[in-house]
Amino acid sequence: MRAAVVTEFGGVEVIEVQDWPEPIAGAGQVLVEIELTDLIFVETAIRKGEHGGFFDVKPPYVPGNSFGGTVREVGPEVDERWVGRRVAGRTVDFGAHAEVGVAADEELVEVPDELDLETAVAVFGDGFTTLLLERLSPDLQGKEVLITAAAGGMGVLLVQVAHKAGAHVIGAARGQAKLDLVKAQGADVVIDYSVEGWQKLVLEATNGDGVDVVFEGAGGELGAAAFSTVKDGGWFSAHGAASGGFAPYDPAEAERRDITVKGIMDLRLDNLDTTITGADVLKRAGQGDLIPVIDRTFALDQLGEAHTAVESRSLLGKALIRIR
Repeated sequence: MRAAVVTEFGGVEVIEVQDWPEPIAGAGQVLVEIELTDLIFVETAIRKGEHGGFFDVKPPYVPGNSFGGTVREVGPEVDERWVGRRVAGRTVDFGAHAEVGVAADEELVEVPDELDLETAVAVFGDGFTTLLLERLSPDLQGKEVLITAAAGGMGVLLVQVAHKAGAHVIGAARGQAKLDLVKAQGADVVIDYSVEGWQKLVLEATNGDGVDVVFEGAGGELGAAAFSTVKDGGWFSAHGAASGGFAPYDPAEAERRDITVKGIMDLRLDNLDTTITGADVLKRAGQGDLIPVIDRTFALDQLGEAHTAVESRSLLGKALIRIR
């Protein structure tokens, strides 16, 4: 089968499309003929050898995780009725940027007829985290909510969710095109965080009081600036690292000011008492609560170009990879 392979850690030049052995479905697993895959920022960091503490992967490997396609074959202990169904899911470990992938049957979701595959794939990965944050955060009705990286794949979903929950939404992004996109998703105020001292504009938008909730997807210095806008007793999610690391903050200050902070490890399902399923995500998408924005769909041979587009933050919304 054709697959994109990260031959070694490094720049986009290490990605090569090769003939690669097809996976074999084990017990509780299925083989899927993959049509479309997602691409998220963290995959570009993993390709460079970063986040080794979170992801146990060594080259050569086939990247990619969230996918959409058709079940071709089932392994032992799997219902044969899965064969031929149009599904979305996540591959076992990585391996989605290939013509055939292997997934656990319990991770699969049949895509409803009324939902096109592009929408299902675009919303599947980011939708999980969005709904987890929605579940973990305080009630957003009437609250001041700041969302950074608001024009990214997950950012637009968070803006939609916060707007529909009745929050006063402040969306922060870089450049007019992204601000226009964020505004169109329901943000009440948009702020360009490439402007020095942009956090002061956030405070002005809240009459100097600060924000109740921050969904922080940018990381780095932008994330630190966002933390400074949280009012005492507020809530802060540091889930993004697009700027080179998760938002730094002083735990002692957070404790002194009674600010609840949720880091990336707090969003792991195995660390939570709550459950979000793929079916929940697709149901909310079908209801119009989660509407992904797809900027561009790349061919498998263009995966390196897609990585560059994601790393340069030139996309408005999502990038998808068409496998076949």
